[in-house]
Amino acid sequence: MKKTLIATVFSFGLVLSAQAKDIVDTAVAAGSFKTLATALTAAGLVDTLKGQGPFTVFAPTDDAFAKIPKADLDALLKDKAKLTAVLTYHVVAGKVMAADVKAGQVKTIQGSELTVTTAGGVKVNAANVVKTDIVADNGVIHVIDTVVIPK
Repeated sequence: MKKTLIATVFSFGLVLSAQAKDIVDTAVAAGSFKTLATALTAAGLVDTLKGQGPFTVFAPTDDAFAKIPKADLDALLKDKAKLTAVLTYHVVAGKVMAADVKAGQVKTIQGSELTVTTAGGVKVNAANVVKTDIVADNGVIHVIDTVVIPK
């Protein structure tokens, strides 16, 4: 009986740990953030977003990255400093759920501020928030339809 209980507890723990996903793993599993995952790897930010957090990530989809001309996107992926600035501009410290979003300026971990508007749907700068509250164990992802670029 005791061995069965220990095995059950151990198995349950494995199931829980297998289900827990950080922001990067959650985005990769979604399947529509392949370019974002490639960019995070190129910028060396994967470990950061796998860290403790919490983080709120405004994650551009592959379609959002496709709006950038291919030559410009290729150049961005090769410029680690600029790529890091662009990617960290999509990240806010803390876990901000959709119900807590308010219009105004929000400081990013890049250092600049995003402008959030809520009239006629939530926007981050010029990007529409198209899906909200994808919860990860170290934060939350809100999906956007356009890559936002810091000024």
